[in-house]
Amino acid sequence: MLRVRLAETACDTGYSGGERACTTFTPMFTEFANRRARLAAALKLNDGILLIGAGSPVPLPENTDQTYPFRSHSEFLYASGVECAGAIVAFDPLDGPRDGWRLFVPEVTEGERVWEARSQVTGEPLAAFPAWIAERRGRPVAQLGAPLHGLEADASLTVGVRESFLHARRPKDAFELGLMRRAAVATAAGYAKAAAFIAPGVTERAVQIELEAEFFRHGATCTGYGTIVGTGPNSAVLHFAPTARAAREGEFVLIDAGAELDRYVIDVTRTYVAGGPSAFQRDLYQVVLDAQIRAVNRCKAGVEWRDIHLQCAVDMVAGLVSMGLMRGDAESLVDQEAHVLFFPHGIGHMVGLGVRDASGMFPGRTRSPRASLRTLRMDLPLAPGYVVTVEPGLYFIPPILTDPKRRERYKDCVVWDRVDPHLSLGGVRIEDNVLVTDGAPEVLTAAISKTL
Repeated sequence: MLRVRLAETACDTGYSGGERACTTFTPMFTEFANRRARLAAALKLNDGILLIGAGSPVPLPENTDQTYPFRSHSEFLYASGVECAGAIVAFDPLDGPRDGWRLFVPEVTEGERVWEARSQVTGEPLAAFPAWIAERRGRPVAQLGAPLHGLEADASLTVGVRESFLHARRPKDAFELGLMRRAAVATAAGYAKAAAFIAPGVTERAVQIELEAEFFRHGATCTGYGTIVGTGPNSAVLHFAPTARAAREGEFVLIDAGAELDRYVIDVTRTYVAGGPSAFQRDLYQVVLDAQIRAVNRCKAGVEWRDIHLQCAVDMVAGLVSMGLMRGDAESLVDQEAHVLFFPHGIGHMVGLGVRDASGMFPGRTRSPRASLRTLRMDLPLAPGYVVTVEPGLYFIPPILTDPKRRERYKDCVVWDRVDPHLSLGGVRIEDNVLVTDGAPEVLTAAISKTL
């Protein structure tokens, strides 16, 4: 096997689907070499060494030779652009920001070729890795990705490098955005099909089948995550797996799903009604839609994500006050965390290489002690290249709204006798994927209708 540096390999590409443990794709040398050079500058390793493990397939619990579909660790995939079980990306900054990167890959066996048609990933043989690391004995090692057994890493260095690596991944490059735009096209096709299919008597499972089939017809590798379809009261369950329950006349139908293409994900939610909506449903939907549009328009470089979340909560609480479901000043109600009764999650998260790609805290920032921010998945200022979900929702969730302690705490904030008749209504969520630019935000999922 040829001894090839990572920047020169045919593996220096985008990943393209499949369940094989090692796969190579169309060359994208320059794009990934530039990405790794940017990583090298961001990590500031000095004389430290970086190792990133791809991971190994996980056997099914039954006594078979089957495994769960293999997916390389996202940190490995981001640096290498290849799916390869057992592989290692290694970086020595003393060898340069481009030439210092190496890819060590296992040799494909005859059995793997025969039974799985697996092909050899181009790279340095994994058997050469022990000699490479031995030459650098005594230097600190940061270890990302899947654990590499038998190697001792510097814990504090690893923590710092992981934070820097995560932050460097946040801006999406042109290659990543290209994949996400294609995934958005497939996602839009699926939603168009599902929206036309929804009607009284149609089951959640049937909607899922139509939606996902259209994703695949339009180029999706797989679904980005477990598809959510909830009818009626199930639309208020935040993570709900579709069942055989059929939608009834006038019930909400909430779909949260997205296509995945080459490991890059789109994450969208739309809410519909099977049949004709009631005036109350229209009003509730409009409150969420108006707040969602305003939140999307706030997604500009330099704006704090926490401020977008809080302002969206204020906007929706003001809507609930206007509907007679809550009473008081909207900002005060949010300060008291009363909004969490109906909006029990954050405004959104980052999306890209995975459904919550690179979310979390800005480097050096700790979680805010403020009660009204405790549901946030990320806390940082937005920057050009970030792709975020904006997904406000209002729900009637019985375990929350019937809790005696909450009822007592918020007895003066909620008009309970107007809320109780809607406890089985379900909920509304509207979600788009938004690219932060140097100017106005770009909605990657704008082609998906928001008509109730």
